[in-house]
Amino acid sequence: MKTHRTTQTMKPATAAKKLGVYLQATPAEFQEGVVSRTELNALQADPPEWLRELRRDGPHPRPVVAAKLGTSIAGLVRGGITEPLTTEQIEALKRESPEWLEKERATQAEVRKEAARIKEKNAERQDS
Repeated sequence: MKTHRTTQTMKPATAAKKLGVYLQATPAEFQEGVVSRTELNALQADPPEWLRELRRDGPHPRPVVAAKLGTSIAGLVRGGITEPLTTEQIEALKRESPEWLEKERATQAEVRKEAARIKEKNAERQDS
């Protein structure tokens, strides 16, 4: 008896998220279709020019912007950043280093330190 495997597909928004790109900046054929797991793997392994360009220049989705600026998505919103940014805009923000960005980076550093402390504490508990 043969089992038939159905091809696993995802919506373009999900695929864009997994690829780390802003959906509205992708080509129309990507936005309008569905993406199979095989196609996603192929895009990740050998990205076409449009994907390399989006990853390099943007516009970038909020999670990517937050990571590049060293802050959280909520921190971006508190700083008034609600739209996708290009790499050039991100670099300009880094150079300008506005007060809100410095504050959010410090907050994010504290959050990371606390998460590491908790992880270490939990690891000690498991060892004993």
